[in-house]
Amino acid sequence: FGCPVLKTLEDVAAAAAAAIVAVPTVAHCEVVCRLLDEGLDVLVEKPISASVGEARAMVEKAAERGRVLQCGHLERFNPAVQAALRVATIPLFFEIHRLSLFTPRSLDVSVVSDLMIHDLDIVLSMTASAPDEVRAAGISVLSGKVDIANVRLSFPNGCVANLTASRVSTEKVRKLRFFQPGQYVSVDYARQDCVLVGVGAGHQVSFQPLAVEKGEPLQRQFDHFLDCLETRATPLVDGRAALRALELAREILAKIEEHAALVARHLQA
Repeated sequence: FGCPVLKTLEDVAAAAAAAIVAVPTVAHCEVVCRLLDEGLDVLVEKPISASVGEARAMVEKAAERGRVLQCGHLERFNPAVQAALRVATIPLFFEIHRLSLFTPRSLDVSVVSDLMIHDLDIVLSMTASAPDEVRAAGISVLSGKVDIANVRLSFPNGCVANLTASRVSTEKVRKLRFFQPGQYVSVDYARQDCVLVGVGAGHQVSFQPLAVEKGEPLQRQFDHFLDCLETRATPLVDGRAALRALELAREILAKIEEHAALVARHLQA
């Protein structure tokens, strides 16, 4: 592609004002913190890091150096999701499915950190609070990590979210539905469409497709990053938002381990 190849991070820092970090998750903290120390703004792929402690260190480093730190939760830039956010009022129930065919990528992290984390980020952004109860189950199928997971989250205001994520499915599904007083909203991430369902006069159910200006979420994410570099604005998905999603993902994985231990005890009984 005619691009220069740089051998060290110091060479990168000397050649650029910003960087996109797409190394394996376990190396995110080391690489991002070094680039931040060199004065670069950074867009790092999701999940932000392999551990909550490392993610906090990255967030603190960005604040200390006055640098932009954005995380690649690109579904926030999906036009259908943005249309749904515009009509969201008081979401009280979420039903989310993210299913994929198996591919030998991102197997260094679980399906929760690889796929479900997109939806965790969106739910957290819409509820503006952390759940007060987490229930989860999951199993490994074709990798050494959890490949399929089901999660139920309960929030202080009574909102409940059910999420299912799989990377060993026979079909590809990317759907989000949430219910709020008098309405429910249905989003197809892949088709980039959004429908508002409500009750009109005479108790007639109405289906209102929302206006969605379709576009590539990845391109929109990069454009947003460039805008933040120029304006020094806080990214839509900054390090703190990514940290919250990671904290919830780690809590879910802990609950999955508890469930697996419970099942093992019953099998041995």
